[in-house]
Amino acid sequence: MKPLWRLNKYLYKYKGLLLLGVVFTIISNIFVIIPAQLVRIAIDYVVESFSLYRPLERGGLGEIARENFLDYVLVFGVLILIMALLRGFFLFLIRQTIIIMSRRVEYDLKNDIFEHYQELPLSFYRKNSTGDLMARISEDVSRVRMYLGPAIMYGLNLLILFPLVIFYMVSVNAELTLYSLLPLPILSVSIYFVNNLINERSERIQKSLSTLSTYVQEAFSGIRVLKAFVREEDSAREFAKASEEYKHKSIQLTKVNALFFPLIMALVGISTIITVYVGGIQVIEGEIGYGVIAEFILYVNILTWPVTSLGWVTSIVQRAAASQVRINEFLDEKNDLLSQDNLDQEIHGEIAVEDLTFIYPDSGIKALDQISFKIKAGETLGIIGTTGSGKSTIANLLMRMYDPNAGTIQIDGIDIKSYDISSIRRQIGFVPQDVFLFSDTIANNIAFGLDHPDRDLIEKAAKDADVYTNIIDFPKGFETMLGERGITLSGGQKQRVSIARAIAKEPKILILDDCLSAVDTKTENAILTALKRIMENRTSIIISHRVSSAKLADHIIVLDDGKIIERGNHETLMAQKGVYAELFEKQTQTSESLE
Repeated sequence: MKPLWRLNKYLYKYKGLLLLGVVFTIISNIFVIIPAQLVRIAIDYVVESFSLYRPLERGGLGEIARENFLDYVLVFGVLILIMALLRGFFLFLIRQTIIIMSRRVEYDLKNDIFEHYQELPLSFYRKNSTGDLMARISEDVSRVRMYLGPAIMYGLNLLILFPLVIFYMVSVNAELTLYSLLPLPILSVSIYFVNNLINERSERIQKSLSTLSTYVQEAFSGIRVLKAFVREEDSAREFAKASEEYKHKSIQLTKVNALFFPLIMALVGISTIITVYVGGIQVIEGEIGYGVIAEFILYVNILTWPVTSLGWVTSIVQRAAASQVRINEFLDEKNDLLSQDNLDQEIHGEIAVEDLTFIYPDSGIKALDQISFKIKAGETLGIIGTTGSGKSTIANLLMRMYDPNAGTIQIDGIDIKSYDISSIRRQIGFVPQDVFLFSDTIANNIAFGLDHPDRDLIEKAAKDADVYTNIIDFPKGFETMLGERGITLSGGQKQRVSIARAIAKEPKILILDDCLSAVDTKTENAILTALKRIMENRTSIIISHRVSSAKLADHIIVLDDGKIIERGNHETLMAQKGVYAELFEKQTQTSESLE
């Protein structure tokens, strides 16, 4: 239970609903016990009345006695009906309090987890899969809700009903109470083991279903490749194999489920037989009346579900505790990217990087080794290098997605760690290498970084990114809905929309991380010409493996294996006839041969 203690703050928050649920549970259980007592009184009354009816009938008073007898029976029937209706009403109130409380806690818990996810650094997402993150905020939270709702509700019912019923049973007949309850512990233990089997096999089914769903998703996503390589039959065969495994596990679960109700009915039947047998002997000996047997049979049936639920509730609590452990693991993750002084001020854009070294914590790869460079406000820096040279790492460090292992980054002469993280990121326009667009309209995607979207600003940004013409060619223009990850657009269009999104927020620093890799040379030149206007009086960093993207920069650094091997402007680097000049010549020849 220890992992679940963390939920106590939510229970305290909704203590009013919980306390009302307890009160309603007590009242509803009172209306369960009273009908059993009424049945005992009614049966004893019927038996006694029947023994008196014959002499009265012979004395000519049979009709009057019969009418009085039926009136009393009717009263008992109406009272039992009223008790049942009142119990139903309070059961409704219990669900309106405890179950609603559990739903509210589920809502709060999901929001807290999601909010915590948002605060965690990029390194957290590199070491955890998206599927695992989603499972903890959905499936694990749902299991915890089962503890907060049904488990608490049935647990409370058991804690209140069991002593209440036992007290009444003992007060009527202690010996009969002992005999009639003998099978119930066996029932509870049996249900516990059956439930564990059900849960274990349900877990296997979930894994099998997940595998099946993943296979189908991949098959549909890669349908072009399947058809191109004529692998439809193989794909169908593999699906049939996965489907067969799912069927087999489902049948195994069905077999265990088939044990559940027969087991309950068998043990309840045994308890009823014992009650009738022992009670019958006591009736013959004149110790109790007929009504007591009926009352005890009702009590046994009343206790059946609470005792049955004990095993089920225990299983729910175990699963909830396991899920809460997984949730707590992520909630206990700390964000080590903290602002030292929480400076929230407008920046000019001067950047100074000194002896910057960075090793990725998850892989141990040394991405940067003592990098140093300076950019004055309004200047443009080009960063050139092959794949894996550390270009994107510089962008991540400037955005403070990570903190360096050694060295410093200063903006306007102030250490980047002193700035409020949100404040500094708001003033940086970032176009990542892997473009991500949301399943929303093109206009909303471009306005994503704006607190107050402005249509003129959105259209201007689209024109500057050379994507305006493409957008207005769509039937719905800027209101065109994009598919998942922007699938509606071509690779080049997605990158240009991403550029428009970055420049729409009118940043002080603009970072383009190899964002022109999916466009042709003509489009690249058109975007660069537009960007040249945008980059005036704005600090810009163009990261690319294509020399043509960075040749307009005021300063260029060439990276190789995390180190700067050349630096200067386009003309000086060409004159050096080093790596930069070699890359330029190779790429120029390649583009000419393609043309």
